[in-house]
Amino acid sequence: MQDTSFAIHPGKEKKLKDQTFHDIGNLKQFIQRDQVFAFQTEKAYVNVFFYRDDIVRVVMNPYQEPELNNSFAVEQGPDSVDVKVDEQEDMLVLSSEHVKVQVCKEPFRINVLDTKGYSLVSDATQGMGFNNDGHVICFKKAYQDDHYYGFGEKTGFLDKRGEKYTMWNSDVYAPHNPETDPLYESIPFFMTLRRGRATGIFFDNTFKTTFNMKVEQSETYSFEAEGGQLDYYVCAGPSPKEVLEQYTALTGRMPLPPKWGLGYHQSRYSYKTDAEVRELVQNFVDKEIPVDAIHLDIHYMNGYRVFTFDQNRFPDPKKLIMDMKEKGIRAVPIVDPGVKVDAEYSIYQEGITNDLFCKYLEGNIFFGDVWPGKSAFPDFTKESTRKWWGESHKFYTELGIEGIWNDMNEPAVFNETKTMDVDVMHDNDGNPKTHRELHNVYGYLMGEATYNGMKELLDQKRPFLLTRAGYAGVQKYAAVWTGDNRSFWEHLEMAIPMCLNLGVSGVAYSGPDVGGFAHDTNGELLTRWTQFGTFTPFFRNHSAIEFVYQEPWQFGEKYEAIIKKYIQLRYKWLPHIYKLFKEASETGVPVMRPLFMEYPDDEETYQLSDQFLIGSNVIIAPVLRPGVKDRIVYLPKGIWHDYWTGETYEGGQRIIAHAELDHLPIYVKSGAILPEANVKPSTAHDVDEMTIHIYPSENGALYELYDDDGETFNYQQKEYFTLELNVKQSSDAVLIDSKVSHQQYKPKWKEITYKIHGVSSKDTIIYNGENISDVKVQEGYVSFKKAW
Repeated sequence: MQDTSFAIHPGKEKKLKDQTFHDIGNLKQFIQRDQVFAFQTEKAYVNVFFYRDDIVRVVMNPYQEPELNNSFAVEQGPDSVDVKVDEQEDMLVLSSEHVKVQVCKEPFRINVLDTKGYSLVSDATQGMGFNNDGHVICFKKAYQDDHYYGFGEKTGFLDKRGEKYTMWNSDVYAPHNPETDPLYESIPFFMTLRRGRATGIFFDNTFKTTFNMKVEQSETYSFEAEGGQLDYYVCAGPSPKEVLEQYTALTGRMPLPPKWGLGYHQSRYSYKTDAEVRELVQNFVDKEIPVDAIHLDIHYMNGYRVFTFDQNRFPDPKKLIMDMKEKGIRAVPIVDPGVKVDAEYSIYQEGITNDLFCKYLEGNIFFGDVWPGKSAFPDFTKESTRKWWGESHKFYTELGIEGIWNDMNEPAVFNETKTMDVDVMHDNDGNPKTHRELHNVYGYLMGEATYNGMKELLDQKRPFLLTRAGYAGVQKYAAVWTGDNRSFWEHLEMAIPMCLNLGVSGVAYSGPDVGGFAHDTNGELLTRWTQFGTFTPFFRNHSAIEFVYQEPWQFGEKYEAIIKKYIQLRYKWLPHIYKLFKEASETGVPVMRPLFMEYPDDEETYQLSDQFLIGSNVIIAPVLRPGVKDRIVYLPKGIWHDYWTGETYEGGQRIIAHAELDHLPIYVKSGAILPEANVKPSTAHDVDEMTIHIYPSENGALYELYDDDGETFNYQQKEYFTLELNVKQSSDAVLIDSKVSHQQYKPKWKEITYKIHGVSSKDTIIYNGENISDVKVQEGYVSFKKAW
């Protein structure tokens, strides 16, 4: 595997592009067409309309009336919004219930405010413009106390103020560092947080786009695209959670994953034979380390042909997969877009015969080298191609496979540009567009084809899909991993803000390669990374060919025992994590959250890149450097409990957490309720014991425990279980009200153990009006059991 970076040679500068942007000038004409407010300026056409009361869309086209139905990401149409129009001498004011849009006439500028006049997003001295190369740009005012988050999958710290980012899906094997840009995902969305007030901007343009947040000198930021329209949405907030609800209402929310997709996954490039996979599975079983999936990289295929197994390496894949399933473990094979050129290969034959591959304008097929050698690439912009690709996964589902891993789908090609020629012409369902325009949606559309095909083939079972590349809205189809990281401590540290910003960008289901993909890991690094991975939404250990194996037992019993402990902890926490995934599927709010999402008024949270929240009230603070046994943890306002010892801390301060190698600092806020399951070998084994931890607060505590079969879409027909808990605390009593509010699905546990933290034997426990006398008193908590 060679490094695919290219040096910058002074003799090979690119021809400078025309960076002279023409302002669109003054307003000439205004017409209202139903909900669309159409403006013509001296040099452009602009449409403004309210997608919802709290979402405004602005579209500028320098050449013609804007196109309004050309989005790959936005599937939901606009609401009917009552908008009041106030035309003044120098501006028009368009007002909904939540937002005002000021349209200044000379020069034409747009300012979005809330109904109290607070500026959300305002054009700078420069507004919208375009240049002779067809680029479009927009300049916005930047304020001194603005903080910027999101932008999808980007390296560096949490706050992106002062950075410049490009959206162009790229295969980057070279070591990722804070200046490595772009990477595999293009999500042109970001959130601004200013003095506790959040606003989002989604720039829906599939060309190569650039966000320049280097605001210190100009007091402006800008976003531009190398073609197409300037098409952006303002999500008015006002809270970070509301911004995410608004953005994901536009681009979609992830479906609830299968439970097995949330367990521990083991991978390597590659487990090359049936025997190696069986030995791996047996090791997990013998060592009693939980695992839900084994990923199969490219060596399982016959000559790297997708939709094949190598019959020498894997003589009976169906039996292997069935034998694994009997142990509760799934197989997840990799599937790349490159189809080997081979006249005797059925997938290639079908693609040629049915005109399903990417072509140049002149009609000749684009060929590029990838793992199989000379390859053709499906044109996923065609409905017929997506349907064929999805149906082709019957090869996998008939073997018992329920999950797929999409890689190399930027698309990656082994050439100097590392991708497809930009002048390839995609069919785009009869509206041809160049690859220069549609490059960033190639992986997204592959994901759509794969997910929908698997969903149809699995007959009501939920598919699992993992992808490397995508565009805004990728969360509708796939989990995202952060690509070819390395076994560096710096990459462990960087994984936290990467996952947090993916969550801020609507991708709630993400994670890095635990242990690092390339380079040699070691026992301490793998241990600390596994502790962090326990709480990432997607939890997979993955390593590269020619580097050391990094399964949990590879570095001796000392490390194995700790790694096992934290993989088991993942399974204990799965009921709570699953409930958070259910919420994410309904609201877009991520499972793994930056602290500012829950504490937007606390400026101490704005720059925190080395700790995070699971849900709203659990802080995870991993150790990120070798040999470190103490670290600083910031606790926001409230009372916080050390998860391991029960020791309490007053929030609004930084504490020093002592963390020996076997210790991950975890803090639970008073008012939290956390369910825990007994540990099973995988999610295929029913949980039969449930414990609910209660951390009472004078302000009360509410929780809804959620469960379903974890495998089918029956929950959409209300086949699920919910248990509502309402806990109140007085000076000498804890009152617990428990109510099963929905029980179309019945969990397998027969009783629940309640553990109430921070109380003593002197406190009265009242459960559904009954005074509980039979309580066990232990240091830091009391407990009792109840059938339900």
